[in-house]
Amino acid sequence: MSDQHPWCTHYDPEVPAHLEYPDFTIQDFLERQAKATPGRMALICDEKVLSYAELFSSSRNLAEHLVQSGLKPGDRVGICLPNTIEFVISFFGTLMAGGVVAAMNPYYPLPEWQYQTKIVSPKILIGLSTRADELFELKQKSGSDQLILVDVKTEQQLFPKAYETVDFVTFEKCISKSETQIKLPLVNSLSPAVLQFSGGTTGLPKAALALHCNVAANILQFTKWLTTLKQGEEVFLTVIPLYHVYGMVIGLNVGIAMGAAIVLVPDGKNLEKTLQLIQEHKVTFLPGVPSIYQAINRHPRVLAGEVNLSTIKACISGSAPLLPETREQFEKLTGGKLVEGYGLSEAPTATHCNPIQGENRNGSIGLPLPDVECKIVDLEDDSKTMAAGESGQLLIRSPQVMLGYFGSPSETEMVMKEDWLYTGDIAKMDADGYFYILGRLKELIKVNGLQVWPTEVEAVLVKHHKISEAAVAGIYDDVTGEAVKAWVVMRDYAPLDPKDVQLFCRSSLAGYKIPKEIVAVEALPKSPIGKVLRRELVKLHNKD
Repeated sequence: MSDQHPWCTHYDPEVPAHLEYPDFTIQDFLERQAKATPGRMALICDEKVLSYAELFSSSRNLAEHLVQSGLKPGDRVGICLPNTIEFVISFFGTLMAGGVVAAMNPYYPLPEWQYQTKIVSPKILIGLSTRADELFELKQKSGSDQLILVDVKTEQQLFPKAYETVDFVTFEKCISKSETQIKLPLVNSLSPAVLQFSGGTTGLPKAALALHCNVAANILQFTKWLTTLKQGEEVFLTVIPLYHVYGMVIGLNVGIAMGAAIVLVPDGKNLEKTLQLIQEHKVTFLPGVPSIYQAINRHPRVLAGEVNLSTIKACISGSAPLLPETREQFEKLTGGKLVEGYGLSEAPTATHCNPIQGENRNGSIGLPLPDVECKIVDLEDDSKTMAAGESGQLLIRSPQVMLGYFGSPSETEMVMKEDWLYTGDIAKMDADGYFYILGRLKELIKVNGLQVWPTEVEAVLVKHHKISEAAVAGIYDDVTGEAVKAWVVMRDYAPLDPKDVQLFCRSSLAGYKIPKEIVAVEALPKSPIGKVLRRELVKLHNKD
């Protein structure tokens, strides 16, 4: 990549345009910290605390158990756990054993788990004893060899009659030291590491496969990008789910690489607990999604000055657009920096971010990280590169881009062409190299053939004093082909006056972009990491 890209000149002075990428595996970051600072706190979760040395040895013990149980290099381990110490041990133990982490939402219903295990065929499953019934059934139907259960109280309670023959082992037994030393397989930077379940750039559920070198590259990029954080001095608060690459890379592994103390929050919806932990542990870094920062901004005790947030140095927001007023208020309350970034499961996890100390441009996902090459191409002709200020599909070529979709070579070929990842996101770049996401290619609305980006309309709607959140999608219209429909969440249960909102939009939007239909909803459907699911709203509309 050329240093002449405009974005390189806007990096913080400490951030180089290019990095050296050693032949690292993900677990090498943990082993290095365990040797350098063995006694330092690595993980804090409720009353449990684990040092770096203890985390490494427990992970090593689990790895030996997995190998002894028949796990071979490249075999998948399905981890169905929330943000807990057991998740982290399972993550590193799987990698040390040469396995591939296939983390699943621990709160998914059984059919969702079955769909995911059908894709990845896990050799071993790890989950909570509170979901034992469903995990027993999942093990049988997926053909997994072993089930490891966490937080087992009494074994008798776990066996409903239908599953008396199902074998399982307790997590505590798996992490106890083996009497005989088990040799672990060799794992290198080109070994498969992580499967992230994703809607993909084409909309069909699939699993993006990242190699160790892909994840390690992103970890190294962020250790350089977070210029105000210092090695061995930080406290991370990890609220975002570890089963998603955003939490796994930024919330966990960047912290491990920096020798941070990582406070894990199993229930991210518990705002009171989150505020308590920030104060109790003097949290310095809080990666999250816009809704977390909005909730903190609006909390009565925060507004009354009763919560001390002054230890926070930096926060990265992802998964959804960050409103300028949310960022400005949060920075005023904490004195830290809140910057918006961008990433996707296919390049685990981030490719762009606003500078931590430099200019933070409203509405922008920021600058490409070191060694991330980007271009905007024409929607109809991908051989045509668009000029600054012109919109098109965002393409990325970088060391963190995935190997491909697991077991789906045809799907991979659709989005990976000559080392370029076709993101499916419509974007533009300004003259200084700051990027802006306009919407998803598959969510583009065409009204009489004219293009409407949902994010553009949503940004206007949330400026209305009675609207707190908005989502926009295209619906069928027999006259214009498609029409713009908006779903809005009203502030303080204020009544919705659609005509008033449409009139408000006229000062900022062309007539064809103004929502033809506006409905109020109590809440917008969102993914576990806070991404608004527009397709769910369209489904509701079609049912009506």
